[in-house]
Amino acid sequence: MNRISLLFVTLTIMMQCVIAQAPYQATWESIARAPVPQWWGQGKFGIFIHWGPYSVAGYKYRNRGYAEAITSDLYKNPDNYLEFMTAKFGAAPPEFGYKDMVPLFKADKWDPAAWAKLFKESGARYVIPTGEHHDGFVLWDSDLTPWTATKKGPMRDLIGDLANAVRAEGLKFGVSYHRERHPNRFTSEFIVDAEPFEQVAEEIRRMPESESLYGPFQYSDEFIQDYVARWVEIQNQYRPDFMWIDDVPIFYRAADDPQVDKFQIAFRKMIAGYLNAGQKWGKEVYFNNKGKQANWPLGVGCREADNLQMETIGPRWQNPATLGTSYAYMATEEEGDLYKSSSELVWLLCDVVSKNGNLLLNIGPRADGTIPEGMQRRLRDMGAWLELNGEAIYGSSPWKVFGEHEGEIVEEEDVFYTKHAMRVHEREIRFTTKPGAIYVIDLQPNGSNVSLKTFAEFDETIESISLLGSERPVQWNLTSSGLVLTPPHGAALRHAAVYKVTYEESKNELIGNQ
Repeated sequence: MNRISLLFVTLTIMMQCVIAQAPYQATWESIARAPVPQWWGQGKFGIFIHWGPYSVAGYKYRNRGYAEAITSDLYKNPDNYLEFMTAKFGAAPPEFGYKDMVPLFKADKWDPAAWAKLFKESGARYVIPTGEHHDGFVLWDSDLTPWTATKKGPMRDLIGDLANAVRAEGLKFGVSYHRERHPNRFTSEFIVDAEPFEQVAEEIRRMPESESLYGPFQYSDEFIQDYVARWVEIQNQYRPDFMWIDDVPIFYRAADDPQVDKFQIAFRKMIAGYLNAGQKWGKEVYFNNKGKQANWPLGVGCREADNLQMETIGPRWQNPATLGTSYAYMATEEEGDLYKSSSELVWLLCDVVSKNGNLLLNIGPRADGTIPEGMQRRLRDMGAWLELNGEAIYGSSPWKVFGEHEGEIVEEEDVFYTKHAMRVHEREIRFTTKPGAIYVIDLQPNGSNVSLKTFAEFDETIESISLLGSERPVQWNLTSSGLVLTPPHGAALRHAAVYKVTYEESKNELIGNQ
């Protein structure tokens, strides 16, 4: 490279740095400049936590769906909950409603240091608990509402205590904030100006204080101001590395309403303010773009949806996946050990990472603050696997294709989102890469040969092939038909086997952590 070219490259890099450091404006074009933080781009694996007064019930009708949705479904379909509520609490709404679960949410056995230690052992690199779900109950020390964990229920700052414990373990800490759907949580419609369910209205008449928990029921100027104020309160008190936002259905269900336009403007200002605050803190911060319909234009934040899976390599994205079927604690899942198996969770992690995503794996603790043993065991299993094979996950990039199955190369198609469980064929392979190395991840290792047609046109010089976690040699043969790997005899192959293919130099085009 000559001196003029070098000077041009240097000036370009300097200009990009200046642009990146400039204050963010309240426009999507400006906010889209926010770079992917290195800690998130390379970390690949985080822990999501749904925990609140809804954990006291640990139930949704017929044990189906999301247990945290009881906050709305309890009033939308009261007959479905009469038997459950009477058996568990001795009464049903309006005599005993959601507000009455708050004092029972005590977190009396909670040990934030033990949680943080477990998350570290799982191999996760960041942790994001719910600061406030759609229910209106706040888990941080708030001056903006009486319905906060420091004033009711646990009587302690759950977010602050967890932030300190998680950061003490060297992990990044974020907060999820779901209040954008609150005005419609205890109403029958997704509209700007709604009315509460009949039983909710009756509970408020009997206990006026509960109005500030259940309401407001309108996307008024006052609500929008309070929404932003609570976000800023989290931002200023805890300096989160990630602010996680749920999807905002009112954006598309009432798109023509002037109040929705005000709400969107508030979001732009709020997110830009958070990014600017991150620069002042000297921290790389990030946020998401969630929903069946994306909240913001694509390219702004990382793309997300519940249990999101890609059918191809995508732009940077994240899968907030349930460990079972519910996000919040569901008693029947624990009782029947109905969570995804450790192998399924490892497969999911490998699949997501091979397609340029991060896995944000959710757990639902009990109301007392303990984590079900089945969840703990699976998290530790993932950590044990990552201890041996994390080289193929952390800091990796997708290869030219994400994988193949049964000897067939998986063709690239348009991005496809699905909530279905990952489809695992008889022999499923995933690929990740780093400079000079390709990682071949066999999701169903059984001791037999692994045949890889993807390598049929591989034009690099292979230097060596090894099995991560094993010192025994791997026999291999590269022909015009592909690469055949023979695993070492007697090698321990648990959950997924990772072969490291090192080659002389990289001519392959990588996607990278973009």
